[in-house]
Amino acid sequence: MLSPLIQKLEGRFALSDSDRTALRSASCHGRRVAPRTDLVWEGDLPDHVQMIRSGFACRYKVLAAGTRSIVAYVIPGDICDLNVALLGAVDHSIGTIGACDVVSIPRQVLDDLTGNHPTLNRALRWASLVDEAIQREWIVNLGRHPAERKVAHLLCEFLCRLQAVGLAGRDNYELPLRQSDLGDATGMSSVHVNRTLQKLRGSGLVRLKGKYVSFPDVEALQAFAQFDPSYLHRSPGGVDDAPLRRR
Repeated sequence: MLSPLIQKLEGRFALSDSDRTALRSASCHGRRVAPRTDLVWEGDLPDHVQMIRSGFACRYKVLAAGTRSIVAYVIPGDICDLNVALLGAVDHSIGTIGACDVVSIPRQVLDDLTGNHPTLNRALRWASLVDEAIQREWIVNLGRHPAERKVAHLLCEFLCRLQAVGLAGRDNYELPLRQSDLGDATGMSSVHVNRTLQKLRGSGLVRLKGKYVSFPDVEALQAFAQFDPSYLHRSPGGVDDAPLRRR
């Protein structure tokens, strides 16, 4: 079974056997982390990067009033803050949402991976740039869209990202989030999130059953959410191992 990280990268890049072996070696020693546990605290000076092998985590900031604002979700196959060593102290915290399998990769190991495996270097740079693209899309979604569209857009994004690591079907996936987690990411109260989900369900766009969410008509949901997956930069052909071009 492919690891989520390898599966995600191979959706865009043709990794060699050597690349896969190096990634497996770097990410083979994980640990089980309980729900609602901090992995990194704001102000830390980390000498490892965290890779989520299973479960959901998030990047977040704590406001002066003590409330939490989620600024990104971290799903299986994601490496948290690949270039954090260049910045020094971390400017946000990272915590698990549910139970997670987490791999801590030492900076030296990561430097060896990128220095000795050119395709992996490009692939990991691509993954970091996609994280930045997601942040830009969040700014637009949260700043310009009404509540129903905000949540619908986020659900569409989860579908695409989870499909890329083999954790979603064509129109469904498991979403281990509380309504308060969705609220902390969208700037809404839990009550407002609940009402918004009920409206989406009442309109026939979303079906909810426990932790599982499905979509009777994915295209209709995407149209309603004004969701364009191009910001996730998945290659239509599935493989892109050409060198990055200078402009």
